[in-house]
Amino acid sequence: MSWFTDSRFGMFIHWGLYSAAGGRWKDLETPWVSEWLMRKFRIPRTEYRKLAADFNPTDFDADRWMRTAAEAGMKYMVITSKHHDGFAMFDSSWDDYNIVKATPFGRDPLKELAEAGKKHGVRLGFYYSHEQDWYEKGAYGNFWDFSKEERTPEAFDAYLNGKVRHQVKELLTNYGDVAILWFDTPHIITPEQSSSLRKFVRDLAPDCLVNSRLGGTGEWDYESLGDNQPPHKRFTMPTEGIGTMNESWGYKPFDHGYRTPEEVLKIMARLAACNANYMLNVGPDGTGNFPPESLTILKRVGEFLKVNGEALYGTRDLPIAYPDNRWGHVTRKKNCLYFWCFKDPGELRFYGIRNRIRSAAVLGSGEAIPFSQYSNPDYDYHRLILAVPQGIDTPFVIKVTCDGEIDCNVQAYHAGAMEEE
Repeated sequence: MSWFTDSRFGMFIHWGLYSAAGGRWKDLETPWVSEWLMRKFRIPRTEYRKLAADFNPTDFDADRWMRTAAEAGMKYMVITSKHHDGFAMFDSSWDDYNIVKATPFGRDPLKELAEAGKKHGVRLGFYYSHEQDWYEKGAYGNFWDFSKEERTPEAFDAYLNGKVRHQVKELLTNYGDVAILWFDTPHIITPEQSSSLRKFVRDLAPDCLVNSRLGGTGEWDYESLGDNQPPHKRFTMPTEGIGTMNESWGYKPFDHGYRTPEEVLKIMARLAACNANYMLNVGPDGTGNFPPESLTILKRVGEFLKVNGEALYGTRDLPIAYPDNRWGHVTRKKNCLYFWCFKDPGELRFYGIRNRIRSAAVLGSGEAIPFSQYSNPDYDYHRLILAVPQGIDTPFVIKVTCDGEIDCNVQAYHAGAMEEE
């Protein structure tokens, strides 16, 4: 898991037939996420399939996508190989309902991304909707095309052992080293089916990580938080938060509620301070281009991480049960603490660090930060004061170097630090 927990930042990509529709069906605009268009309007599978005839993303450039991710400071990418609509965004021999055989585009974008990822040092993983597939009667989710009698446990088992295993094997054997197989929305999968699928993946690709949305028994490698779910605790097992830039995961041109670059960085810092990765979504359009708003956000985040990436990559949480600070968050690495400041804290007071402080400085500029320490060992009380100069543009990071590995009073902020005998 070391590469995953050290990476801390990745790109999620939702791209498919729904990208060309852009959240619209006939004269209707979906009020929700665009990738659920087929289910939202209960579009018959024969009608939805017609979108493939016009899907021709001639502007798609795998090298440009991977370069954009790398310049934004992202270390891995997970892209939808098959979303809930059942359409394969790769060359699958299961049937012709895929981007190579059913569209005028006729190319395999996953194959091209696998090559580009090697060039730019970005690991590639695949999202695969293993339970919901609105194109298949045996899968979960399509109740408008298929009757209840057709959607039986036996039919679901046949779907898992047929299409799912066939396509998962293709993904894990035809695209080089796959970093992650990202499953989603478990509802009816049994623990036995989940365990069997996990073993199938492990046998084919022992190093491929699997997320918790596989469902079932807990035989996954890391925990996936809910969509745009903020963390409220420190995580003791590898964890990943996922988030959108606006509301929709898939392309939706009339969804203008984009987060600012600073808001994205705040989410990143909060997740890292809780020992979790951040996978930030991009929804390319039907031509293969990233929305300009997304590119602006990625550019700004990349500029920040080029200077302050030391405070993110390879860091862990600080094991102090402290509340959210109004000014920002703290990460640690070896003998260093990193104070992510999104608001000028003035005199920043932090408690619980037992180590002697060697130095404190602003990352990037190297500007020294005056500091003082006070300790009272009778109460295991330790106070660090950083005298942050006014006028520093936010956000910024203060690096504090300590003597030795970080040692702290983990209950420094806890109301029940002194337990009753």
